[in-house]
Amino acid sequence: MNSKTTSKEILPLPLKLGFGGATFSSAVLQGIAFGSITFFYNVILGLNEGLLGIAWLIFAAWNAINDPLFGFIEDRTKSKKYGRRIPYLRFGGPVYGLLFILCWFPLVDITNQLALFFNFLLLLFLFDTIYTIIGLITYSLPAEMTVSSNARANLMVYGALFSALGLLVSFLLPILFLTGITEELDPSFYVVMIIIGIICGTILFISSYYIKENKYTQLEEPLGIVDGFKETLKNKPFLIFEVSNFSFVLAQTILTTAVFYYLSYVLNLSGFMAMVPLILFFLMVFVFTVVYSKILKKLGVKKTFIMVLVFVGFSFILFFFIGWVFETAIIGMLLLGASFSGYFVTGQMVMADVIDHDEILTKKRRETTYSGMNALITKPAISIANWLFLSIIASFGFQKESLTQEPLTQLGIMIGFTLIPAIFILFSAFAMKYFPLDGEEWNKKKEELKKIHAEKEKRYMEQLEEQGIL
Repeated sequence: MNSKTTSKEILPLPLKLGFGGATFSSAVLQGIAFGSITFFYNVILGLNEGLLGIAWLIFAAWNAINDPLFGFIEDRTKSKKYGRRIPYLRFGGPVYGLLFILCWFPLVDITNQLALFFNFLLLLFLFDTIYTIIGLITYSLPAEMTVSSNARANLMVYGALFSALGLLVSFLLPILFLTGITEELDPSFYVVMIIIGIICGTILFISSYYIKENKYTQLEEPLGIVDGFKETLKNKPFLIFEVSNFSFVLAQTILTTAVFYYLSYVLNLSGFMAMVPLILFFLMVFVFTVVYSKILKKLGVKKTFIMVLVFVGFSFILFFFIGWVFETAIIGMLLLGASFSGYFVTGQMVMADVIDHDEILTKKRRETTYSGMNALITKPAISIANWLFLSIIASFGFQKESLTQEPLTQLGIMIGFTLIPAIFILFSAFAMKYFPLDGEEWNKKKEELKKIHAEKEKRYMEQLEEQGIL
């Protein structure tokens, strides 16, 4: 097998659509839930900001356990019929949709603050558990299904487009229903959430029939939990990426939570007009996806990723100055959309290189172990981000009972919405300067890795023939 042949990886369209469908569904469910639930419980149901912040911090402890735990479990799964990844998508998808629906139907007296607090906390625990089980799979699939940068870039174009479409839905629907409320929430909101849960759970189920995974990895004896943990922490590129990724996730979470407060209380928009800035944001995401796939071929993964992070950081800074009125806020949203598009294309590719490097070191494929360890480190950023933003707006005098906010409160919302994310994202770009997996030497190692995969696949097929399965 020569390098010319190994450089060609052909991905059939149904596979790419299956991956895209799973990515879309997970993006919609977790995007709406994690992006809107704080606003929903705070402004719609009336749960105190302090109790919400405490719930998010308690929840961070569960995040520190469930992600690496399920990552190790999924890597050790051995099903001759389904494989390591497919059963979680197929049977977890409907559960994912059901728990999403329950997010909007508190099972307690909403006038009781303590009861509402515990209901919120329980939902965070349950919903995040199924999100973890499914999210570890969708996050790790590009590393499992491809090796070459070109094939991954091609797959991630689909991933980025479907992910952006999912995020668009996850922003627009809540903003349509949750902003500009003068009396009671439109009852059709609950009907729409039920429909979303059913549709996305079904798509996850169907997509499991079209993705592929490397079943030969089931021949490998997996590392134990302790050894796997140690080997993961020995992977220097992984640790560098996690410093960067923690900062980015914190900034991104503030953005998704704060956007509801920004549109409602700074721009004073509701209904369709509140959707316009976000539609333009995602329009730029779609347009620039192809642009970044071409940039990747010229600059490589590392340089493109750093360029994207710097672009995002400075877009946030500019947004602080021009985002106070609708007309100029449009420009800011266009820039943010163009910059975030690059992250949707490159973020998972960086992690895929990290996993390839681990296989070179350990001789094993451990995609969901790394997804779990990534979540162990970065998911606390979700809790910290929500707590940080709520603390900032509370200190600037936010009043959830009021439809309008004082100029000082609007300043607090803008600081939390733009400057805080900018600081963390620019730090994220700085950390990636030290990421070592780049250049010709790394490309040669990846070519060798493809040859190793071909040999593993051959041995796996031979074993199936010996067992009379083929």
